[in-house]
Amino acid sequence: MKVLAGFEESGIIREAFKRMGHDAWSCDLLPTRIKGQHYQGDIRDVLSEHWDLAIFCPPCTRLTNSGVRWLHERDLWDELEEAAALFRVALYADIEKVAVENPIPHKYAVELMGRSYDQIIQPFMFGHPERKATCLWLKNLPKLEETNNVKEIMDNLPKNEAQRIHYMPPGPNRARNRSETYLGVGDAMAAQWG
Repeated sequence: MKVLAGFEESGIIREAFKRMGHDAWSCDLLPTRIKGQHYQGDIRDVLSEHWDLAIFCPPCTRLTNSGVRWLHERDLWDELEEAAALFRVALYADIEKVAVENPIPHKYAVELMGRSYDQIIQPFMFGHPERKATCLWLKNLPKLEETNNVKEIMDNLPKNEAQRIHYMPPGPNRARNRSETYLGVGDAMAAQWG
């Protein structure tokens, strides 16, 4: 299949599909961290090409429940509208099979996104002893099945390790590191959807 990992600079999803033998590409405004087939630019530049499957990870800063308070305090409503519009570009792309991932959205985002998510996954379901609730909006794809549930291990870790993403300190790479897809999740997507 020809697979697009949209809004992905890490290369994790792209490389998981490549290992399964697919013609996989990533696309992001940033350069890819892992050398490979990557288009650096706006996702809308490549949507008209033929893709059998696309997995999108659009920016979540204005959509996520954890940041809802800033909408009021900083008057970020226009940025919310822009983020939701870009999310809809991904969700309703003219591609047969689509998955869009994002954290749990707040109620204003859900109204603008077009519909609610189909599934919530956690890293511990795919071999990573951490918590990071991730929602999946699916089009012509089955729900992702867990591959290596390590919740019991995670439950015995100190809170700051089990919730490493939540406790990540401020810094220039914080948003980038918090948004990275876990390897086990990328591998599960490739194995089950590829």
